[in-house]
Amino acid sequence: MRTFLLLLLFCHVSSPGKIVLHSLTQFTTASTGIQNLPEFVATLEVDELLMGSCDSYKRVDVKQDVVKSFYREHPELLEWYNKKCFHWLQGAYKSCTDSLMRLFNQSGGVHVLQRVDGLEWDDETGQLKGISRFGYDGEDFMALDPKTFTWIPLRPEAVATTLSWNADADLRENFVITFTQIFPWLLKKYVEYGSSFVLRTKLPSVSLLQKTPSSPINCLATGFYPHRASLVWRKDGEELHEEVDHGEILPNHDGTFQMSVDRNLSSVTPEDWTRYDCVFQLSGVKEEIMTKLEKDRIRTNWEKHISVVPVSAAVVVLALALIGAAGVIVYKKKKAPENNTELSEQLNPET
Repeated sequence: MRTFLLLLLFCHVSSPGKIVLHSLTQFTTASTGIQNLPEFVATLEVDELLMGSCDSYKRVDVKQDVVKSFYREHPELLEWYNKKCFHWLQGAYKSCTDSLMRLFNQSGGVHVLQRVDGLEWDDETGQLKGISRFGYDGEDFMALDPKTFTWIPLRPEAVATTLSWNADADLRENFVITFTQIFPWLLKKYVEYGSSFVLRTKLPSVSLLQKTPSSPINCLATGFYPHRASLVWRKDGEELHEEVDHGEILPNHDGTFQMSVDRNLSSVTPEDWTRYDCVFQLSGVKEEIMTKLEKDRIRTNWEKHISVVPVSAAVVVLALALIGAAGVIVYKKKKAPENNTELSEQLNPET
């Protein structure tokens, strides 16, 4: 299990706290040799909020009420997603995995094929930035240049594939349509339809935690939305950088986020503690949340048997090609490969 999760880490391409006004990301993962896990998993995110998923166990999970309402008004899209997820995508990506195993002379074991596709949209400037990337067994395989719509090999074994894909004019036009028409249309539709949800702001609760008397002071902000936020330690109003450890922004189960920052105070006398503040700032909100470092505000494990609030593990986003499916309904200009063999040959033209 640990190996599988480590292999998936490269998929999350956005960095903690990165300011992107709106984003749409789909993740697709096909695996082999891993027991008790589906061989195919697909997920869709909008503004890093999980919208839905499907897997090879024939499970479809639509997240968020606003998404359910959207699909009630567009049942043809949900029907198409289900069809593609359960029929074409699973078989196609399994075939691709088998093809790559042959390419790397692998006869068995644990292997993972991953793909991430997405779009970032600045609704103020109108700027769009796309991404499409393949990985295999935890290493980058090839990536799409969104400016030229040509594929770039990221390891020697991918050269033959990129040459074949770049020479296919129809395939290139498919990618052009996806990143210039389908993705922008879908992202804007999601944002427009769920603006009250996607564009909302929610301030967090902030707590000061300490595990032992010698441990750093942990400042935890949880329950905020959106994820574009900062959390820092200040001394006498000046931001501190030394002896400060920033944690990642992590998703909560309810669609909000949490983050933490540690400050080592081993060299600070208790008399000077009140000179320190933990300051939270949410993008788009002028007011800061300032929490002064005072002893009676610190929740500990050794006094009064108060348990430290646990920080949940990051949701490891796996996979989805759900978005591309919508292109057939919306634009019906080009068709994806009709069978597993064709996509397999595209990924590995020498087989």
